[in-house]
Amino acid sequence: MSKPRAKRARRAAKTSRPRFNATTLAEVAATAGVSSATVSRFFNSPQILTADTARRVRDAVRNIGYVPNLLAGGLASSRSRLIAAAIPAISQSIFSSTIQSLTDSLSEEGYSVLLGLTGAGDEHVQRQLQAMIGRRPDGIILTGTMLDASARRQLKATGTPTIETWDLPDDPIDLVVGFSHQAVGVAVARRALALGRRQALVVSATGVRALARRYSFARTMLENGALEPSVSTFTGPSTYGRARRAVAAHLDSGQRTDLIVCSSDWGAHGVLDELRQRGIRVPDDIAVIGFGDLDFAAELNPSLTTVKIDGAVIGKHAARFLMLRARGETIDNPVVNIGFSLIERQSG
Repeated sequence: MSKPRAKRARRAAKTSRPRFNATTLAEVAATAGVSSATVSRFFNSPQILTADTARRVRDAVRNIGYVPNLLAGGLASSRSRLIAAAIPAISQSIFSSTIQSLTDSLSEEGYSVLLGLTGAGDEHVQRQLQAMIGRRPDGIILTGTMLDASARRQLKATGTPTIETWDLPDDPIDLVVGFSHQAVGVAVARRALALGRRQALVVSATGVRALARRYSFARTMLENGALEPSVSTFTGPSTYGRARRAVAAHLDSGQRTDLIVCSSDWGAHGVLDELRQRGIRVPDDIAVIGFGDLDFAAELNPSLTTVKIDGAVIGKHAARFLMLRARGETIDNPVVNIGFSLIERQSG
């Protein structure tokens, strides 16, 4: 390559490179009329600034397009301002309100949430856990209880604030915000018994939380003189199609039932449609109970009796725990049981 061509190539490469952080923290400070230290506090500890000062810095950041180097800031302060959250799945997820609430609450404090999907049966928990710890988050949010003892010891050893949600483990890793799936199973069984139903079918995924509800439901039914519930299970998340096919196979086999308990509202939706297609009356012939109280549950025909979990409350409590830890404050009650509600509607 000739010298002129080589020179032009180097100049083109230089001008085409992306320029990161072309603006500086000092420029933000000058634009906002504050010190550089105040701008640093805006990114690292926004809660200590007055509302007016925070607004001026925020406007300056927006107007000049400043993007802070969070990696360098994290190395200097030993804080990543990153919260890692592990959930089974996003699609058709009952956990979405928890994640939304958590993200909204933490963003106000300058934190970002990194999601890791563990799979419907938590089969990817170990891999996601390693990835999360390796990124040195300021907190870890887990959905449900991790059963692997070595993984639990590893999390405890890191000293990272860890919050187990959507369950009440017997031996918490650190902090807990959840409810008892066993208690849900008992409540659903009592509803069934009150309706006079004695021959139940459980249509359920095989995740640990769904199994906990199923076992306690069956035990309560048996203890009160009902028949042992039939079970139709499937791997993977509880979906409309899987549950509808499961109940169709059960009915085609000639087995009788007067109640169908589903591990999710999506599954219950599929069950209701299958029963309607077969001319089976709900709840006269067969009652149906779901889990989750998703947005459509009250709009189904018949409207769905189901168990309501306030996922947004779980997210808010988890965010509060993380901020208390970040400020070094004492947490007097490390386990919060938010409970649940059995919503009685037309289906059972």
